[in-house]
Amino acid sequence: MTKALALFSGGLDSMLATRLVMEQGVEVTALNFISPFFGVGKKGREDEAAADFFRKYGIKSLVIDISDEYVEMIRNPRYGYGKNFNPCIDCKIFMMKKAKAIMQEEGYDFIVSGEVLGQRPMSQRRDALRIIERDSGLDYYLLRPLCAKLLKPTYPEEHGLIDREKLMDISGRARRRQMELAEHFGISDYETPAGGCLLTDPIISVRIEKLLKQNKEVEPEDVRLLAVGRHFTLPGGMLYVGRNIEDNRRISELVRAGDFTLKAMDTPGPLVLYSGTPGSGNLELAARITARYSDAKGRDMVKVCIRAKDGVEEVVDVKPLDNVGLEPMRTIY
Repeated sequence: MTKALALFSGGLDSMLATRLVMEQGVEVTALNFISPFFGVGKKGREDEAAADFFRKYGIKSLVIDISDEYVEMIRNPRYGYGKNFNPCIDCKIFMMKKAKAIMQEEGYDFIVSGEVLGQRPMSQRRDALRIIERDSGLDYYLLRPLCAKLLKPTYPEEHGLIDREKLMDISGRARRRQMELAEHFGISDYETPAGGCLLTDPIISVRIEKLLKQNKEVEPEDVRLLAVGRHFTLPGGMLYVGRNIEDNRRISELVRAGDFTLKAMDTPGPLVLYSGTPGSGNLELAARITARYSDAKGRDMVKVCIRAKDGVEEVVDVKPLDNVGLEPMRTIY
């Protein structure tokens, strides 16, 4: 039986491309990547995420974390950045290379992508599509079902694995034809077009750019923290203050050895993470900021629990920091 591996973001285009190929009797496995910039919620629950894909879409999938290599890729992309800090062409090449390796190791016949000619100004121009297939080494084995009739025939088309006449000739930024095709397939649950990648966010992308330029060694968790809460630069490190329940949850998942979490006691308030040197008054300062953002900020003194990653706790009484003291440490991007 013919087998294909589809790059699958969960967005409409990748979903439609996958369904078009499946409609021709091809066994398709969806390949879904996790990086610090997209798919973060699936990290650590890859098997569960794969089960979710099958339940929602009837498609078996591989969910793979590529975070470490991805961070290094975005430092110096060969083809540069888009409007923000998004190296879209290099990103596509990187993921296509990963897909090619899996294709060769697992015996898939070709790769499927949801790219549409002319839809994205940087990565989906005709010349960019050619660069991606050339530099990834896929060339003949990369099928783009949504715009296939506008491109040269590929291996699965020329060898009878796919009927080219049943593929599409969509181009441009309009989404009408995709919406019509989605209705035909009964697809209504999909992610917003172009959504989900932090590198395209105008605020967070600036944070990421500064982090990578100022630090030679960056871990994926450092990047993930940039999308969470309020940020403060203390003399000995960085402080991340949750703004809501979701931020607090994310912060709790990103604590590493050597980090400290802080929370006001006996009153509602944010979960706070301090990453840096604990001495020289840094933890006390972190506690005062924690108290400032709790519901007890109007009190003279507030009890704050400081907890190390290994579980050791300390309770301190601190005076909430006022706005004058807070402002110089607020990280502005």
